[in-house]
Amino acid sequence: MASISGPENPSPNIYIPPEWSDAADTVAHASLTSPPPIVLVCGAKNCGKSTFSRYLLNILLHRYEKVGYLDTDVGQPEFSPPGFLSLTVVDEVTPDLTIPHMKTAERCLFFGDVSSKRNPTTYLNCICALYDYYRKECCNSDNSNNIGLPLVVNTPGWVKGIGYDLLVDMLKYIAPTHVVKINISAQSKNLPDGRFWLDEDYDGMVNLTEISSARQDSLNRSVLVQKDARLLRDIRLMAYFRQCFSSNLNISTIKELANALASHPPYEVPISSIKIRHLHCQVPGTEIFYSLNGSIVGLAVSSEGSKDLPWCVGLGIVRSIDTLKGLLYVITPVPQGTLEKVDLLLQGFIQIPTSLLQVQGSRSPYMSANVLSSS
Repeated sequence: MASISGPENPSPNIYIPPEWSDAADTVAHASLTSPPPIVLVCGAKNCGKSTFSRYLLNILLHRYEKVGYLDTDVGQPEFSPPGFLSLTVVDEVTPDLTIPHMKTAERCLFFGDVSSKRNPTTYLNCICALYDYYRKECCNSDNSNNIGLPLVVNTPGWVKGIGYDLLVDMLKYIAPTHVVKINISAQSKNLPDGRFWLDEDYDGMVNLTEISSARQDSLNRSVLVQKDARLLRDIRLMAYFRQCFSSNLNISTIKELANALASHPPYEVPISSIKIRHLHCQVPGTEIFYSLNGSIVGLAVSSEGSKDLPWCVGLGIVRSIDTLKGLLYVITPVPQGTLEKVDLLLQGFIQIPTSLLQVQGSRSPYMSANVLSSS
């Protein structure tokens, strides 16, 4: 039976080639005599960026108490569910490099899609906002506790066309101290050689390290790792909503999670206490509740962050809507104390995994508890 934590055939143990170890050690050792590194990892889709980023994170955690992780891959984020861009402060080593781990982000923004193609401008603005927060709050020279927080930036694998332009803009804005570029043998899929994002007259310092993908074919050629992106996204969403329940509760399969969510008492949220914003599209006022019902939404606080890019505290499932009572019924693992601050629902294109909808004999979706007052 399918598991919530990963595919039925989990990934084999990760092999870390000497080239990867040397690259990570170079970054870590260079930071001993200079300011903490800001490392951006880039390369083609499925070349191993996330795995190398996790490995580098572990190496840096042997030298620093905490390391920042800026995740710009909305399709396959490391510590959050799909659709998010996030800044996470990590303080413990990841024991298994094959498994993404859910962590509470320092700050996150709900982009609401699994690719930046639909709205590249907003996507880039989100990254800049998160990096600005890192510079202001994590590198503040007035706060001795914040001096020395290195940053790892993981990037998506869309490196052609507009995706390439976004990566160049990201590199120029963040201006990392180190760039690690992962190549495969198929040159046409790789990024350009050298410091492709810099102008010819640039005279600043940046360390570029180029390494090969860890996965090789029978001819020892570095190749892409084929992954079922949709399945991985669904698994991450299910792992996220598994947090609605105690870890002691025996929920280990998708069927068990589907039944548990179907019978889980939702929060009652007064419609009058929240606003609804549709991302990347316009919805007629008469159709808002139809589009919202049975959807996944970002839970945001309009007073935090900027007007256009409010900070988000998590995801929720709008299980049903009672317009007569003026109530939304929302399932979320976000703690009630945090949820009470939420006054904005962001609807994008992140969908509930179909396996969670196929439940028979579930209790009424209108059963509720944990009522949030409108005051």
